[in-house]
Amino acid sequence: MTEPERPEPRDPASFDFQSIVYEKAPPRATITLNRPEVLNAFDFRMLRELARACEDVSWDDSIRVVVLTGAGRAFCVGADLKSWSGEYLGKPNEYWKWFGAFKDAHDRLREVGKPTLARINGICVGGGNELQMACDLAVMVDEAFIRHVGPEHGSVPAGGATQWLPIMVGDRRAREIVLLCEEIPARKAEEWGLVNRVVPAAELDAEVERLVESLARKLPQTTRYARQHLNFWRDFAWHQTINHARDWLALSMATEEPQEAIKKFLEKK
Repeated sequence: MTEPERPEPRDPASFDFQSIVYEKAPPRATITLNRPEVLNAFDFRMLRELARACEDVSWDDSIRVVVLTGAGRAFCVGADLKSWSGEYLGKPNEYWKWFGAFKDAHDRLREVGKPTLARINGICVGGGNELQMACDLAVMVDEAFIRHVGPEHGSVPAGGATQWLPIMVGDRRAREIVLLCEEIPARKAEEWGLVNRVVPAAELDAEVERLVESLARKLPQTTRYARQHLNFWRDFAWHQTINHARDWLALSMATEEPQEAIKKFLEKK
C-alpha cells in the first residue's frame, strides 16, 4: 500500500473496507460498523478500518460532522470473543498488538477534529459503549440498552469505561455499571447522562439529522478547539491509564481466569 504524499481526502469507494461502510454526503460522513452477523463485534480488521476512515475524514474540509452507527440490530457489542479465543488467549504478545489497534481507533475517533455523533441503533455492550462514549454526542433508540460485561468475561473494561464513566455518570453509578454488569435501559442511560437523546426507532434518523444540521452550522475551527478543551478530562484519564491497561490486559490473557470465562461464554452460544 502506497502512503499518501500529503493529507488529501479520498473517495470512500477507493478504500477496500470489508468490516465498515464509509460514506460521505457533505457536510456529513457516516461510518457504519458492518458485521451484523456478530452484532458488530469488532475484530482487528474493523479497528484498523475505523482508524483509517477517521484519518481520512479528518483531512476532508467538506465534512463537518461524523456519525458512527451500526448495521442491523446492534450498535456494537465490543470485542469479538470468538476471534479472541483463537488468536489472543494465552498469547500476551499477540493481544498487546491487537490492543494497539484498539487504542489507535479510539485516538483517531476522538481526535478527528470535527463533532462526532453516535447513532445508537440497537444494543450497545462493552467496547461498544466505550466507542459511543468516545463520541461528542449520542442518540439512542428507546428499545436498546447499554451494558458492561468485562467482570463476567475476564476483561477489565479499561478501554474507556473505567476512565470515562466516572466523569460522565459519577463514581457510584460508574461502579454500578461496571461491577454489576446489569442492563441500563435507554431511558436510564439518558437520565444518567450516558446519552443525549432517546427516541423511538422511527424517529432516530430525523433526530440524528437535526443534530447534524445544527452542528454543521457551527464554525469549524472554533468548534475543533472547543472540542479539544471539552476533551481535557477524558484525554487526561485516558492517557494516564491506557498503556498500563494495554500491558496488564495482555499479561492477563495468559492467566486462567479470562481463558475459562471466555470458554464458558462461547460454549453457551
